[in-house]
Amino acid sequence: TLHPSRGAPLMKSPHPTPWLFTGPTRLWTTDRDGEVLLRLSEHGPGHETPMTTRELFQESVQRFGSYPALSWKDDEKWETLNFSQDYQGCRKAARALIKLGLQQFHGVGILGFNSVEWFIAALGAVLAGGLCVGIYATNSADACQYVISHAKVNILLVENDQQLQKILSVKPYLLATLKAIIQYKPPLKERSNNLYSWHDFMELGNSIPDTQLDQIIKTQKAHQCAVIIYTSGTVGLPKGVMLSHDNITWMAGAVHQEVVVSYLPLSHIAAQMMDMWVPIKIGTADVPRPDLPVSPAQGTLVHTLKEIKPTIFLGVPRIWEKMHDTIKENLAKASSLRKKAFTWAKDTGLKVNTKRMLGLPAHPAPGCPWPPGNATSRWATTWPRRWCTAGSAAPWASSTATPLTESTSEFFLSLDIPIGEIYGLSESSGPHSISTHSDYRILSGCENMLVQQNKDGTGEVCMWGRHIFMGYLDREDTTLETIDEDGWLHSGDLGRMDNQGFLFITGQLLITAGGENVAPVPIENLVREKIPIISNAMLVGDRAKFLSILLTLKVRWAPAVPWAPLNKLSLEAINFCRSLGSQADTVTEIVRQQDPLIYEAIQQGIDAVNLEATSEAQRIHKWVILEKDFSIQGGELGPTTKMKRPFIAQKYKTQIENFYQ
Repeated sequence: TLHPSRGAPLMKSPHPTPWLFTGPTRLWTTDRDGEVLLRLSEHGPGHETPMTTRELFQESVQRFGSYPALSWKDDEKWETLNFSQDYQGCRKAARALIKLGLQQFHGVGILGFNSVEWFIAALGAVLAGGLCVGIYATNSADACQYVISHAKVNILLVENDQQLQKILSVKPYLLATLKAIIQYKPPLKERSNNLYSWHDFMELGNSIPDTQLDQIIKTQKAHQCAVIIYTSGTVGLPKGVMLSHDNITWMAGAVHQEVVVSYLPLSHIAAQMMDMWVPIKIGTADVPRPDLPVSPAQGTLVHTLKEIKPTIFLGVPRIWEKMHDTIKENLAKASSLRKKAFTWAKDTGLKVNTKRMLGLPAHPAPGCPWPPGNATSRWATTWPRRWCTAGSAAPWASSTATPLTESTSEFFLSLDIPIGEIYGLSESSGPHSISTHSDYRILSGCENMLVQQNKDGTGEVCMWGRHIFMGYLDREDTTLETIDEDGWLHSGDLGRMDNQGFLFITGQLLITAGGENVAPVPIENLVREKIPIISNAMLVGDRAKFLSILLTLKVRWAPAVPWAPLNKLSLEAINFCRSLGSQADTVTEIVRQQDPLIYEAIQQGIDAVNLEATSEAQRIHKWVILEKDFSIQGGELGPTTKMKRPFIAQKYKTQIENFYQ
């Protein structure tokens, strides 16, 4: 059997949907210039003809040429590029990158918050045959250096002088592949060779003919790499997730949007897919706002929502929680009458929307003289809704990165702003499933499987489809651990599905409320290295605003019972205490008296660990010493003395909750 558009043989696969594979012979590669099999289905959403990002962009130009593509503020004045102008700007940037010596399948790094320049440089990089490599603006100099070296970045774009100085602080020999730096927000405070302003950079494109760029574009294939997303794993250095042209273009057609405010970091796959690639596919107006991540507490985000009135809004839990907190703060200042009216209307709204979720008739509440949705009941919730939506129709709201707390979800649902949740990975090109309060779906053309399920039906979430990544750059061992021999992507997340088909993620990597993945083991190990008295350390902060850590002290063990900790400190711990001038001999003495000498030493150790954090989100803010060390008998450790994190989190739930009160 041959695929009508590609002439590829039909290959058998172990899962129920028949899939066609075209191109090379493997489902994965770790080479930057490698090619992979495309997972085409015989029919349905997974059957669309593969295309490159340039073909996607050009198709959209033909369909939406005069429609707004990018809008931004320049000195309080709105500027706009339509799709045709945007495409030509990206081509000019591509020619400039070629002029600066961009090599095929080498990186173009972008270090900064979202902006029109970010978009143009990213698309220009792919058109020029390079790889788009976003770098988190909050990364340390060392973390930036690792990404630049690993991705073999030839050209680096930095937002401002602060980011430029971060890069210039790195020893030049550690940036051997770097040929030029562009600072895309003026003014340049210094001039040097191979350092350009955005204007000067774009002017370089005039010296390269379109024919030269077109020759490069003609060599591009859908099953080759276009984008690298860097994401931290459970341990070790960040991994470079290689996404093909087909990963991007197929996923862009699998979800839909209308008007978008781009503020989440484009280095993150969810933001890049939903803010950059999907809008190209469906003709969406995009409004990048570089200022939003800097000052969300000052109301910048809310002001932008009121000004732009997006038809869809993607947020991470921390954003929704901040809105929730601010509304509650404003409510506290309201009159008694308004408070009572708001509480009544909110309770009514939650009951009505809960019934709608369950497919039941949304009848008025008992004793309520007004039907749900009546102007009187809606009046009481108008001002908090206006705080979020400027009084316009509420946008299609969604949350990603980590599960939204039930209280926040129900609060917005009571205001008639249901928040859907998106689940996915960098390795799945972003979304794998999208759910609302009344609907659930694995994206059409994607497949889901739970493996090694326990008696409750909880197992590891595995994925299959056109959205599965190519592999980790230069990491064959890790790639083979993630993609099994049958081609299934193993997410590392635990999940279960209920009888209605809703997917629940029950265990996953530690992800902050701001949406940043955090690998706890390296941080925990560093804490134990910096603070010699520490025996065990467990990082917490999943879905929280900051990281905290549970600590235990080194103690002696009962001779008759294996791995049974005593209260008496170990000799090493006692020596540590004495070196500080403390006379403590037991854990109890230190904890109950909060020995100032020991507590100060531990805080200094935490500060030292924080100095090595690669971003603000990976800093430890609070800590507590537990009165007993972890043990097998206590349930905190497994047979191999590996920490049982869910058990520990439940056992010390009170201490953890105290961190965030």
